[in-house]
Amino acid sequence: MRAREIGLEIGSRQPGSRNAITDVDGVRVGMTTLVAGADVRTGVTVIVPPPEPLIAGCHRLNGNGELTGLEWIRESGMLTTAIGITNTFSVGVVRDAIATANPPALDDWALPVVGETWDGVLNDIRGQHVTAGHVQAAFAAASDGPVPEGNVGGGTGMICHGFKGGTGTASRAIEIAGERFTVGVLVQANHGARERLVVEGARVGELIPAEVVPTPGTPAAPGTGSIIGIVATDAPLLPGQCDALAQRAALGVGRLGGAGEISSGDLFLCFSTGNRGLVGEAPLARLRMVRLDLVNELLYAVIEATEEAIVNALLAAETLTGAGGRTAHALGADRLADALRPFGLLR
Repeated sequence: MRAREIGLEIGSRQPGSRNAITDVDGVRVGMTTLVAGADVRTGVTVIVPPPEPLIAGCHRLNGNGELTGLEWIRESGMLTTAIGITNTFSVGVVRDAIATANPPALDDWALPVVGETWDGVLNDIRGQHVTAGHVQAAFAAASDGPVPEGNVGGGTGMICHGFKGGTGTASRAIEIAGERFTVGVLVQANHGARERLVVEGARVGELIPAEVVPTPGTPAAPGTGSIIGIVATDAPLLPGQCDALAQRAALGVGRLGGAGEISSGDLFLCFSTGNRGLVGEAPLARLRMVRLDLVNELLYAVIEATEEAIVNALLAAETLTGAGGRTAHALGADRLADALRPFGLLR
């Protein structure tokens, strides 16, 4: 189930045809999901943009996490690789696999971009079960179609606001000065405290406390965890504008009650496919940009799509038992609908 399937429409802007990051033309997503034995609950997600340098920017809400390659993105204003997302202890193998992918996922020189969140509550994270072969399989599976959500890819073992979390995506189709653009967001949601979860103003976390749906048995403090958010758009932007869009993804996290807790790694990247041909024989590249006074519509689209992507991750996720017999329980579509219905939030 997804948010709109239960009648929950977040924000006023309409999604693209798939309501996914793949609504941005040329963007593909692939995943490998690893569930084995009693304690392997992990995986890898790859986001494959068009195979050329693209204008990009980034934002850090809280830095207890990793998204490799950001220094070069800050310096150059460009994304030059595919993006991987996995668990905290598998960043290295995913980075190496992207660097040595065949066919190449990047130029002879580039800094692979790989993000992580920690799935050690449900997964034997120190076992390092993600291999280069799993990354290659994710690339081979990459598609521009619908994106799986919930307990899949890098999101397999993740927990969000004390419920089972994971992978989620959403998009918005907008119009600026007569031109149509798309904004897509993909999140790996492993963040947030139960009591802080708010959906469209309804304090869902208080309405569905741990006495009703148990949280995983773990000594971690509430709010421990991380979120990685990837924003893609076909609107032509400059690097500073991409920084601004990446920053607004954090507002989508905040609207649901995420606070960028000090124990959380909340990192966001935005890339634009709207300027192409940035390298080549010509000494000068011609750039377009959305006029500064018209950028707000893109910012609103990012906030709405990020919020909906997180809700979609929560709704798609299924109850999962993993390492140490710990269980992360699903929020569940019926339970969320029952919590929201008295507030008149379902259409």
